[in-house]
Amino acid sequence: MDSSKHKWPNQAKTAVMITVNLDAEYFWLSLAPDCIDRPKTLSMGEYGMTRGLDRLLDVFEAFKIKATFFVPGKVAEIYKSYMQKIVLRGHEIAHHGYEHENYALLPVNEQRAAIEKGIKLIKENCGVIPAGFRAPEGELTLETLAIAKELGFKYSSSLSNDDRPYLIKLNDHNDTILEIPVHWALFDFPYFAFNYRPAFPVGQGRIASYAQVLENWIEEYNGYYEQQLCYVLQLDPQTIGTPGRISLVEELLEYIKQRGSVWFATGSDVAQYFAVN
Repeated sequence: MDSSKHKWPNQAKTAVMITVNLDAEYFWLSLAPDCIDRPKTLSMGEYGMTRGLDRLLDVFEAFKIKATFFVPGKVAEIYKSYMQKIVLRGHEIAHHGYEHENYALLPVNEQRAAIEKGIKLIKENCGVIPAGFRAPEGELTLETLAIAKELGFKYSSSLSNDDRPYLIKLNDHNDTILEIPVHWALFDFPYFAFNYRPAFPVGQGRIASYAQVLENWIEEYNGYYEQQLCYVLQLDPQTIGTPGRISLVEELLEYIKQRGSVWFATGSDVAQYFAVN
């Protein structure tokens, strides 16, 4: 599907999909499993749930925006009461692995098992069956996406080879799944995440300037707006949910709304739109 042939609903010039990667401490555990014995490292992920999440939800409510939350199954299980807050506010719950695993390192049968476990825990703890899939920040394979398709997912939001939704061919049988691409420049975590051990980023040397990050996001939005593309923002409450950084989300959303002619959509909204257009 060539999405450049389609206009956005209500004659909007651009689509904006606000997404949240709700990794909690499982980002750090996937990076280094021995973090289970490092409460200082784990506390950064916990902060995203206990403090950052509420700030982010309040911003979304103030701007009347429904976001898509990509959640590892174990996070849904451990933080069930927090997940209920998200569901009650009308946001979409999508799949982000079982324990934030790197699918490229797993045999196909283990990939399938992890994805199925994630679906099960999201269903049990959120009361929904996820329609969207996003691979954790490690790699994936085409088999990963083929499994997601077989298990009923309507879309993926994992790759970076376009800035418009498109159908990706999964095998020689011409099976496809809708891909809603993402880009690192529109993800808060690479700008702001920092830890000494395990070292993240390797070699250290960060945290980015708040003002410059906001400028990046706005300049990217201007380009997406002019070319009528699909702007997908990725946020993690453990990095964006501090008292100072949360204002970056507020200022960005205010700018987007002021420009007007925008369609704010969840991943499922985008998938449904492309299914009938």
